Amino acid sequence: MNAKHFPIISNKQVIQIITLLGLCLSVALAIYIKVNPHLFAINGSFTHFLRNIGFWGPVGFILIQVIQVVYPVIPGGLTCVIGHALFGPLYGFLYNFIGIFIGSILAFLLARRFGDCFVKAFVSEETYDKYIAYLDKGHYFDYFLSTAFILPGFPDDFLCMVAGLSKMSLKKFTLITLLSKPATLYLYTYIAFEGIQLLDKVVF
Repeated sequence: MNAKHFPIISNKQVIQIITLLGLCLSVALAIYIKVNPHLFAINGSFTHFLRNIGFWGPVGFILIQVIQVVYPVIPGGLTCVIGHALFGPLYGFLYNFIGIFIGSILAFLLARRFGDCFVKAFVSEETYDKYIAYLDKGHYFDYFLSTAFILPGFPDDFLCMVAGLSKMSLKKFTLITLLSKPATLYLYTYIAFEGIQLLDKVVF
């Protein structure tokens, strides 16, 4: 089935509008957190609220992470830092990874189901051509994907979709994701969180 039968999930203009709204929401959220830092601190008011609603707090956060991988709403780096701040280093990491892992698998499966029309909707033609070329290099793509998941600067979410267009099995993609993402996710989230804390002390 082609993605053109589902224009809402593959319309580039719709995706760009959602991305812009997500960026505005992220800026507004960052300002609100700055004005009310005690609310979103570890063991702060919002953390206690999440604990009071029990099961639904983590589930809601994980769902947000799943969505941001597949469909750009809030930048993934920001949601990871928020998870770290709200739930602490351990549970924040677990909820971050569970959401990102599910989202990565879903992105892979959607691309495999709906094809290149779906994938092209999320990036420019230039970016699509740049990374789709790796599919012509056989098993080299497996190593490239692992490296991209480990190192910063690569469009991980988009590459999950590219993998869905390849001949890679779901089992292999799952293994690569499980082996390459957890450690770097924790490290980069921790560095980003500490960096924000330090910047806040220096600048403000």
